[in-house]
Amino acid sequence: MNAIETITSPANPRLRPVADLRTAAGRRAGDLTIVDGRRELSRAVAGGLMVTDLFVDARVFGDALPTLDVLADVVGPWTRDLAARGTRIVALAPRPFTRIAFGDRNEGIVGVVRFTCPGLRGRVFAPRPVLLIEAVEKPGNLGAILRTADAAGLAGVVVCDGRTDPGNPAVIRASLGTVFTVPLATASTADAIDWCRAAGRRVVAATPGGARLWHHTSLAGSTAILLGSEAHGLSSAWEAAAAAGTITLESIRLPMHGSADSLNLSATAAVLAYEVVRQESATR
Repeated sequence: MNAIETITSPANPRLRPVADLRTAAGRRAGDLTIVDGRRELSRAVAGGLMVTDLFVDARVFGDALPTLDVLADVVGPWTRDLAARGTRIVALAPRPFTRIAFGDRNEGIVGVVRFTCPGLRGRVFAPRPVLLIEAVEKPGNLGAILRTADAAGLAGVVVCDGRTDPGNPAVIRASLGTVFTVPLATASTADAIDWCRAAGRRVVAATPGGARLWHHTSLAGSTAILLGSEAHGLSSAWEAAAAAGTITLESIRLPMHGSADSLNLSATAAVLAYEVVRQESATR
């Protein structure tokens, strides 16, 4: 039957460190994050990550006993694989499950995943465009950018001087779990500039005052498509590096015909990612 442990009290001490993973301080204490949802968790498993704990709302089992067999039937066979790898699986009564779940937007399953985003040093990307995002602040934007990079088949995403960490549960939700499968790295802006130089990456920066329209510049090949923060745009370090001859920098713009002076960061990333797709398709 493969019975699963059950917790009925919201005061159970095992739940406090799990709930703390919803805070940046809680995630900084270790290399763990909390993941909501079946699709997101299955993609963490597909990405080869370790799920240390799996918590299931007891209501998922209906009137059946909480067993691995029932869980595999209701949620998916990948849960049986987790048990074989040593994941601790626990059924929670509704009140303790509410303590660790994300409000009402939950699917009755929460996992604790061992996840750290690698640094850029030594990271190898395919010689195709990457999205290079500086000082992104909103988890939803970063998650949407990762989802776009996955959909468009880009070589990856580099986050430099990020103001939100990729392990933020809101990033994971917005990315639909692609944060675990898209090639991803973090770096300082200075390290990102050095990487572009060493890797021979052309930097194409999207700015409101860009010199050329977005579709008049080649985005294909070994490029780094650079986007700045939602509030402040790009730092001056990029222009300084270009002026010093450290990197090759081109600027592009998306025309704005209304009263707003720019698109949302993730919307801009989507337009440029699919311009890559268009340009690559045109050369085949």
